[in-house]
Amino acid sequence: MRTERNLTRLDRVFARLDREPERPAHIDVPKMSRHRVVLFTATLAFYLAIVWAVVITSWLVRLDWQVMFFRPYQQWSGIHWFVDYYVVLGQRGPTAVMVAAWLGWRSWRQHTLRPLLTLGASLLLLNITVGAAKLGMGRLGPHYATVIGSNEMGLGGDIFPSGHTANAVVTWGILAYLASTPRARRWLSAASAVTSLGVGMSTVYLGTHWLSDVLLGWAAGLLILLALPWCEPFIARAETWLFDLRDRWRARASGTVPLPAPVPVAPVALKPRTAPAEDAPAPEREPVSSARSPRAPIHLAPGPHTARSERTPVTPAGSRRPQHPERQPRGGAPQPARPLTGG
Repeated sequence: MRTERNLTRLDRVFARLDREPERPAHIDVPKMSRHRVVLFTATLAFYLAIVWAVVITSWLVRLDWQVMFFRPYQQWSGIHWFVDYYVVLGQRGPTAVMVAAWLGWRSWRQHTLRPLLTLGASLLLLNITVGAAKLGMGRLGPHYATVIGSNEMGLGGDIFPSGHTANAVVTWGILAYLASTPRARRWLSAASAVTSLGVGMSTVYLGTHWLSDVLLGWAAGLLILLALPWCEPFIARAETWLFDLRDRWRARASGTVPLPAPVPVAPVALKPRTAPAEDAPAPEREPVSSARSPRAPIHLAPGPHTARSERTPVTPAGSRRPQHPERQPRGGAPQPARPLTGG
């Protein structure tokens, strides 16, 4: 008796990899729902609250100094080597390469550029918003602090908010944003949150960022992920333009020039025909010049054309009909009868 082997999870993964690339019938594109708008507004309020708490040198700045004097890298020096490697998950270069490789494979499998374009749009927003905040506030880091207890703002620094933390939130959170099922989105959201949390605390452990820098970096990265649905129309237009450009390049490489679009022809306005006045003389016709040479007459049959009743019957050659000497041809002179000869 033949039994079928149950497929393991690894077998199903390889079977899925062996399938031909195909574009999914329906791609779930997140929309800017009311729930997302509420989260975006709350996160923006949290972002502004952190900035204001640092600007006025509140309790949050005092907590920053307490953590810095605690020196976690000296208290738990045994994990220093692990933290040095783990913090790489927040560096823009390595993480962008890893995530772009995965999303590029998904783009090829699904015949769509949306994953790569979404990653590019999120990184562009990250560089613009976080970079502008860093340069605008100019806060110095713990290793370069000058006055104990001050907020170190406006001194030419570039660590507020934390770029490592914001990059970890965006880079790993984009995987959850592009997930195809709600279950995968939940699991990837939890994984990206834990990863970005660990990256932020790693920077505090190493002493490269204040604790408030990490809090603002989390808020900055989350704002970018929540605002991505507003960028979806631009991403769709960019994808259409890139596919059209690819088709034109392929047509040019194969030597087939695509047909140009039909040029609309503007209608020509015709002048209305005016009736001649009653007292106006009628226009004279121009004489037709006989420039053509006269053609030779064409006869359908030899001789003059006569009516059918006046035609003379013609006896075909070799006819077996006996000749009648008494019959006279129509329209002709009477002919003498031939003498009959007996045999």
